[in-house]
Amino acid sequence: QVQLMESGGGSVQAGGSLRLSCATAGYTYSSYCMGWFRQAPGKQREVVAYINNNGYIRYADPVKGRFTISQDNTNSTLYLQMNSLKPEDSAMYYCAAKEGFACVSSAMRYWGKGTQVTISS
Repeated sequence: QVQLMESGGGSVQAGGSLRLSCATAGYTYSSYCMGWFRQAPGKQREVVAYINNNGYIRYADPVKGRFTISQDNTNSTLYLQMNSLKPEDSAMYYCAAKEGFACVSSAMRYWGKGTQVTISS
C-alpha cells in the first residue's frame, strides 16, 4: 500500500523559508510523477510543482524562482524548498503521486494528508 506523509509546515514571517518533506512508503513504480499541491481556505486546490523520474520538473507561475522541488531516491523522500515566502503562499500543502511519467493533476492517485503553511505579513 502506497503511503505519503508530509512534514515541515509551520508559521513564518513573509520573506522567510520553509522546507517541506514528503516521505513515501510502498511506492515501487519504475516510472512516476510526484507533485506538491496546495489549497487555501475557500480556494480550489492548485498545483505548486511537479517532478518525475525522467528529468521533468515544472513549477506553477506564482512560485517560479522561489520554490524548488527535489527528490532523494535513497530515502524515498520528496522535498519542496520554499524561499521568499509571501502571505499568499499560506495554505495546506499536499504531496501526491501517480504511476507513469505524465504529470497530470487530475490523474494523481495517491495523496498525503497535508501540512499547514502559514505566512504572516
